[in-house]
Amino acid sequence: MTATAPTQLAVQGGTPVRTRPWPRWPVFDETEVEAVAEVVRSGKWFAHGGSKVKEFAERFTAHQQARFAAPCTNGTQAIEIALRAVGVQAGDEVIVPPYTFIASASSIVAVNAVPVFVDIEPDTYNLDPRRVEEAISDRTTAILAVHIAGCPADLDALGEIARRRGLKLVEDAAQAVGAQWKGQGVGAIGDAGTFSFQASKNLNAGEGGVVLTDQEAVYDAAWSLINVGRVRDGAWYQHEWMSGNYRMSEWHGAILLAQMTRLEEQTERRNRNALYLAEQLAAIPGIAPLKRDERVTRHAYHLFIFRYDATAFGGLSRQEFLRALSAEGIPCSAGYVPLYQQGAFRINAATHPFPAQRVNYEQVHCPVTERVCADEAIWLGQSMLLAEREDMGDIVEAVAKIQRATA
Repeated sequence: MTATAPTQLAVQGGTPVRTRPWPRWPVFDETEVEAVAEVVRSGKWFAHGGSKVKEFAERFTAHQQARFAAPCTNGTQAIEIALRAVGVQAGDEVIVPPYTFIASASSIVAVNAVPVFVDIEPDTYNLDPRRVEEAISDRTTAILAVHIAGCPADLDALGEIARRRGLKLVEDAAQAVGAQWKGQGVGAIGDAGTFSFQASKNLNAGEGGVVLTDQEAVYDAAWSLINVGRVRDGAWYQHEWMSGNYRMSEWHGAILLAQMTRLEEQTERRNRNALYLAEQLAAIPGIAPLKRDERVTRHAYHLFIFRYDATAFGGLSRQEFLRALSAEGIPCSAGYVPLYQQGAFRINAATHPFPAQRVNYEQVHCPVTERVCADEAIWLGQSMLLAEREDMGDIVEAVAKIQRATA
């Protein structure tokens, strides 16, 4: 900020709080180059003949404290595979939050089941267990819990509901690589869990996914579904399931192994910076970082999300706040819209071939999600948390500067 105009916002022509770049993403060096070159030189580019995908599965299960990992093409397919592997069938209902990426719900439709949208907790943005109980019907077979932003959902409450009501619990952990609930890595706490390694994710191979589970029967089913319906101990041309080819390539396995050499340090850095940032932002009127449950022993912080209250900023709208914060050199966004308001679900309601799925999603109303999406949520990306602690001060100062100028 300049000495002559210390409070003039950058969006109004003032000097931005920050002009330096944030850490780039992805982080890579010759480790990744050599990993891919090694695959090329080996001549073993196919997972069944190579070693990289197998080695990655072993390392990832150890990292997440799971028994079995079935790597696949991407996180979307991982959810579909997991749902089929735990027994979700056509016409079944699957409870899912509407505050998430579309794949969490479109994957349910892809296996010919019915997404039932249940609202989120106002202070965590994760699926609200109290609302889940109310939404269970005689057609409900599974709960899909999304660990939004990398923060584990309430797996104690959701697990208890699933056990008591005879349901399967699937964890969508696409944003939660490295996250832990009560000291246990997420992904295999439920019946199955899924991860994404798409370009923005904390563990990145451009694309890729995996299904985790502690149950051998679920693993066998997932492995088969990924491998064109083959069975693990069967003949090469023995196909017991109707499925496609969703195998991960050796290239992706090699990149993921290289990226894993940095994952632990990056996860710890994100946690240190995010905890500091949350403490500092909480002191600014109108700003409330999302709650971190004490049972969340490690957060993945794929996103840092805080709640914005326009009344503490002189009525400045969320959109105007985002513009002002971006102008100060702090990249930010508003995030999702409620999934049931997406055109894809309105089309599905009218045209889906299964009558049980012709749901009128225009009648769905999740008030917390709608408020969060319309006015409240502010997102910061995970790579910003790889900067130094003093860089977190720029975020705090930029928000405080806007608050001072508008209150």
